[in-house]
Amino acid sequence: MSFPGGFQPGQSRFGGSDVPKTTVELSVCCSGLKDKDLMSKSDPVCVLYAQAADRKLDQWEEVDRTEKVKNSHNPQWLKKFILEYRFEERQLMKFLIVDQDSASTNISDHDFLGELQCSLGELVSAQNRGFKKPLGKSSGFISIVALEVCKSNEKIHLNISAKGLDNKDMFGKSDPYLQINRTNNGVTGPVVYRTETIDNNLNPSWKPFTIESRTLCNGDENLGLEMSVFDYDNDGSHDLIGSFHTTLKMLREAQTPQFPLINEKKRAKKKDKYKNSGILILNSIKSEKQHTFLDYVQGGTQVNFTIGIDFTASNGKPVDTNSLHYLDPSGRDNQYQLAIKSVGEIIQDYDSDRMFPSLGFGARTPPDGAVSHEFFLTLDPRNPFCAGVQGVLDAYKRCLSSVTLYGPTNFSPIIEHVAKFARAHHGSTSNYFVLLIITDGIITDMENTVRSIVSASCLPMSIIIVGVGDEDFSAMQVLDGDNRGLIDSGKAAERDIVQFVELRKYLRGGDSWSKENLAKAVLAEVPNQMLSYMNKNGLQPGRG
Repeated sequence: MSFPGGFQPGQSRFGGSDVPKTTVELSVCCSGLKDKDLMSKSDPVCVLYAQAADRKLDQWEEVDRTEKVKNSHNPQWLKKFILEYRFEERQLMKFLIVDQDSASTNISDHDFLGELQCSLGELVSAQNRGFKKPLGKSSGFISIVALEVCKSNEKIHLNISAKGLDNKDMFGKSDPYLQINRTNNGVTGPVVYRTETIDNNLNPSWKPFTIESRTLCNGDENLGLEMSVFDYDNDGSHDLIGSFHTTLKMLREAQTPQFPLINEKKRAKKKDKYKNSGILILNSIKSEKQHTFLDYVQGGTQVNFTIGIDFTASNGKPVDTNSLHYLDPSGRDNQYQLAIKSVGEIIQDYDSDRMFPSLGFGARTPPDGAVSHEFFLTLDPRNPFCAGVQGVLDAYKRCLSSVTLYGPTNFSPIIEHVAKFARAHHGSTSNYFVLLIITDGIITDMENTVRSIVSASCLPMSIIIVGVGDEDFSAMQVLDGDNRGLIDSGKAAERDIVQFVELRKYLRGGDSWSKENLAKAVLAEVPNQMLSYMNKNGLQPGRG
């Protein structure tokens, strides 16, 4: 049985190792899901969990989750799950489908729609016959496509419009959007891109967009693509206007870049009288090399790491064993120390001098006991730097004994602190700034924080927020603009620069915690966020 991309499980891709490893992309869709909403269809989300080899069978760690698809029994999620496939290890996974009706990040707050447990090996080995499984009794089905990720570094810039679309609405014109799917032997596969919807328009011009060739066709310009135009409906029953099949190579080489959109049901009904359901127009297509994170690092870009620690009273008095700031005499790390170590030990390798400015907020500080939302852990403005991760940990311990936990939880002062330095390097590849904020609570200056983030979104800067403790952090998801960009007074953020992670998802009880998975989750978006800044400003590696 063959694995997509020609890789055979059990065979080394590099010829010199008996332990093959490769990166796979999982595309997920469901069909026949139940309704959980009284007045509409469910709004499904897929959450992927993985089980480490040393875990008990009933313990799972969240790996990632998709976006929400509104009003759908048959969701096709754009979000892909990226995993490392290891032939020598049984990698157990759980796909949980829920109906998400609130902003809560706690999965138990949402209605259960179904789940599937399987191993990654089972999934990839079944690809030649298709992987489709029931989600439980009368709960619908889940289909998963696994594809080996290629190492293509090409970007495709597309400008597409359409004309003469069929009208699907009784009291107005169609509201068209374009969707691109991969195909396999003519059979529709995973969705890879959707444009915005243009209301009430039979001759739409969609915004130009850029997509990596890896995402579009896994780097294979001969891989089948289906381009479809739908009429958007609020109830989720989007009507197909028409589609056509093509490849990236065919799009590039088209002499007349106009493609008839065919609706097979309408053609079967009208027969010889049917011409098409509109014309899709490829106004332009351009390819460009996609520089990698390593291209910039190797070209001299320094990643500057700043830590901001929450010293508000809601953490509990440090002498209390239940406090999140409790320093255990046995040497066991508290959650703040875990977060500092897991992120700092990785990111310090990209900072040549390993001297980190480290800040605190929300405490009364010496000598006068004034409340400060921006103070150095060293408590010495003349010496704000800590030497390496251990220096940060040492300063954190000393600071705990010198300040009084207070409040409130304000983020904007330390965001503005780092933004000031990032602004000095705007338009240059020399420096990129990462602010790690570790906090136990909900932000009290949300409006100012949103304003600071929107302002900083044009700068060489990323913000990582790690939530510790057992608070409900659902409001924090507003700042993580994966599904909806931040807006302040009508001004939209230029880039998504925030990543939010809940530490408790990576704790195993006792002294056990998943350091590797936590670090991956916390740092996963930084390379792409840095690349988005460089690309947006037209900055080439090693120049600036």
